[in-house]
Amino acid sequence: MNIQRPEEECGVFGIFNHPEAANLTYLGLYALQHRGQESCGIVSSDGSALHAHKSMGLVADVFSNQEIFKNLPGRAAIGHVRYSTTGGSAIKNVQPIMVDYSRGSIAVAHNGNIVNAQMIKDELEAYGSIFQTTMDTEIIVHLLATSKASSLLDRLTDALGRIKGAYCLLLITETRMVAARDPHGFRPLCLGKLGESYVVASESCALDLIEAEFIREIEPGEVVFIDKNGITSNFPLKKVAPTPCIFEFVYFARPDSCIFGKNVYQVRKELGRQLAREYAIDADIVIPVPDSGVPAAMGYAEESGIRFELGLIRNHYVGRTFIEPQQSIRHFGVKIKLNPVREVLKDKRVVVIDDSIVRGTTSRKIVKMVRNAGAKEVHVRISSPPTSYPCYYGIDTPNRKELISSSHTVEEIRKYITADSLGYLSRDGLLNAVGTNNTDYCRACFSGDYPIEFPMLKPAPQLPLFDKELPE
Repeated sequence: MNIQRPEEECGVFGIFNHPEAANLTYLGLYALQHRGQESCGIVSSDGSALHAHKSMGLVADVFSNQEIFKNLPGRAAIGHVRYSTTGGSAIKNVQPIMVDYSRGSIAVAHNGNIVNAQMIKDELEAYGSIFQTTMDTEIIVHLLATSKASSLLDRLTDALGRIKGAYCLLLITETRMVAARDPHGFRPLCLGKLGESYVVASESCALDLIEAEFIREIEPGEVVFIDKNGITSNFPLKKVAPTPCIFEFVYFARPDSCIFGKNVYQVRKELGRQLAREYAIDADIVIPVPDSGVPAAMGYAEESGIRFELGLIRNHYVGRTFIEPQQSIRHFGVKIKLNPVREVLKDKRVVVIDDSIVRGTTSRKIVKMVRNAGAKEVHVRISSPPTSYPCYYGIDTPNRKELISSSHTVEEIRKYITADSLGYLSRDGLLNAVGTNNTDYCRACFSGDYPIEFPMLKPAPQLPLFDKELPE
């Protein structure tokens, strides 16, 4: 099902020195399922060899019986949930990638996107490398294997020194686990402890599920080695000013997670409060587009004094694909996921809170759904600025030509989605709500100012991008 939103990227989880490493990794991936629903996998280490199980599908489906875990022995494991950003959706691209090479076995799980991947791949292939997948992650494996350095830290430093972009990496060998975060710190990665075991996860909500203690975030540019002797921290790469992704707060991270030093739920409520300050309106009720719009709608309602209601109910049991009936049902893709509560909406002036508008087609259907349920007025408020530029750092946003705000004014978008009014949170309002604490967040999807130059990016085309007549 395509509900026309930016898609999540990936999630990684790993644990070292625990008798139920694979089982706990499974639970950790369950908590990170929101970051990727296409495929998942676990690689475990028993101290002398690596063992893997991975497939297309959700975590509960891929690890559907206890027999699987008997084939994942050992006290260390890493896991991955994936939504494809680079490389297609196929079984060959399921992570973690596991290989045997001259120095033993190694498996790699990666969240992010390497922006100079094609250039490095072309070079490696020219020297005889053969690639088994279409993912940028495999480039890291080849760079490790071809490095002339003797220690794993030095080989990893060589590899990371070549790549540019966003990465949170988990690597596992027969005897250790390694975590690495790119110098810009685009994606979140945290470190925890469970008894004598160390845990690494994309978000802190995964630590909560297994009752691990949150220690700290893996720092931008940090490489952490975990083995039988404990934990060692290294900063082998050139230091740059961190630019964590601000859209993690808007949409991607789970609201019960703490990322970049802040609780996501509290930030989203503040986004809503700031939105109410910037775009006041006389209305009867405030409703969220669930689930990501809920905290912002609560903040908007608190700040504005307008009553909060659940006017749209989400079906949480909808998979990524479904069979559409032959006889057309209007707006089927949205209606199978969201259903209006007529008794809440009838004869009301409604403020609808959502986190973003991408192509505009879903927002248009939601507005019509609310109006058809009897609302007198429908006012749309978005808890982020207009998304006008694609992300190249690990989020699957459409290209710029498909982003409605890249070529249309707010008024044109309002008319297209058929709302009575439309207001986006300002860029300054976003920063005020998040609170910078001297952090220069990446907000390239709003501004087009990319922190990393990348060789394949061509200048964005100028108007017109869309046909000025928006599609029905």
